[in-house]
Amino acid sequence: MRLRWVGALAVLAAVSTSCTDAGAASGCRSVLIKNVPHVLQKPDFCGEACAEMYLRKLGSSIDQDEVFDRSGTAPVHGRGCYTAELRRALERVGFKPGATWYRVNTAASAVGMESQWKALHADLCRRIPSIVCMHYSDRPGTTEHFRLVLGYDAGKDEVLYHEPAEKRAGYRRMKRSLFLKLWPLKYNTRRWTVVRMRLEAGRIPAPLKKTGFTNADFAQHVMALKARLKKKLPGRKFHFVIQKPFVVIGDETADTVRLRSVRTVKWAADKFKQAYFARDPARIHDVWLFKDKASYESGARALFGRKPSTPFGYYSSANRALVMNISTGGGTLVHEMLHAYMEPNFPACPSWFNEGMGSLYEQCGSENGRIRGYTNWRLPGLQKAILKKRVPSFKTLCSTTTHQFYNEDKGTNYAQARYLCYYLQENKLLRKYYRAFHKAQKTDPTGYETLKKILGRKNEAGMLEFKRGWEAWVLRLRYR
Repeated sequence: MRLRWVGALAVLAAVSTSCTDAGAASGCRSVLIKNVPHVLQKPDFCGEACAEMYLRKLGSSIDQDEVFDRSGTAPVHGRGCYTAELRRALERVGFKPGATWYRVNTAASAVGMESQWKALHADLCRRIPSIVCMHYSDRPGTTEHFRLVLGYDAGKDEVLYHEPAEKRAGYRRMKRSLFLKLWPLKYNTRRWTVVRMRLEAGRIPAPLKKTGFTNADFAQHVMALKARLKKKLPGRKFHFVIQKPFVVIGDETADTVRLRSVRTVKWAADKFKQAYFARDPARIHDVWLFKDKASYESGARALFGRKPSTPFGYYSSANRALVMNISTGGGTLVHEMLHAYMEPNFPACPSWFNEGMGSLYEQCGSENGRIRGYTNWRLPGLQKAILKKRVPSFKTLCSTTTHQFYNEDKGTNYAQARYLCYYLQENKLLRKYYRAFHKAQKTDPTGYETLKKILGRKNEAGMLEFKRGWEAWVLRLRYR
């Protein structure tokens, strides 16, 4: 990794100090670190944004997301860095934050706080800003908040700081008396805690190369999900598991949600990528696992504004969500995950093949390390349709529009598409067909011509012959 030295000389030219009256309230001179860019924080990333501000001053492009990522904070918590995590991040981006936690005896709090202030001021005079953790305001119950302290005006006895929580809030001013009131964290009646991290610059590393979704992306996503649940489903307890590129949210026990995220979500994602797909979904997707019918229906209605049209589960591309009644099993989840992967990898995929592939894996397992679909509940209906001569030609199936596939004899369409994919799988042709169809999608948007080639059928007579053989084969299958 390329390293760049940032020493005191690099910031000296941008720092202005001047002496003021010895009679100023603090006995400290005015000091200001100039030209530090202001950065608006992302939700709960106040400390990370403070670090980014001064890193920009030093010429580094490490941003608040990378500061969070370097902290090692688990994104599933859905929050920004706490003090210990932020301190660790600062060290990893090249700062020397110092002791960080300081104690002030409440019996001599005025003296103790004045001592802490003089130490902060002395660092400012040495061209070293500080990130402090303090109460946001003097209103009761306000949250703790990180701010970047950059100077002091002795004439007005005011602290100058960057406020990360507001736009265009650089070089804000606060009376030193209020600053000293908000700064201590009064966890203990005998001793207060004062948090300050010095931004003494050492060797600042080059920014990390970003690929895919970062931990910061997931932390922000989980944060938004938790806020949404609090508003839409107050009082209901959910557990979160990050299984990239998915966030799994379930109202079963934490262990059960975690187990499902590994055994179903991760397993299916790994198998799909192994067999077919080069790309993950382009955006983070949510997997909602509701424990039973009542939870599923009420949860889907509250979160997405409508009652589900299926008792099992569905995929909503618009909401980037897979919504499941997990008590019915994991088959529908695997089915819907196929759609989530098909979307970025084969966006022009027609409905018949998309649903044929998805429904193939409604009942599946792993054989020789690869995913394999098994016969399932759709088989008896298809066999009845074959005996009644209600199954259309494959040319007709492939040419169905989305509306036709879902609204005209939907059950037969699904079953025919599934067991065509099942036939291709059993004859080791499915992956070959997927790749060939994907390659030829512009000249063969329905996939029918590609199907003929893969099956070795040159004309319609050959495809009719194949259909008769396929139907006889389907009638011999048994649902296990």
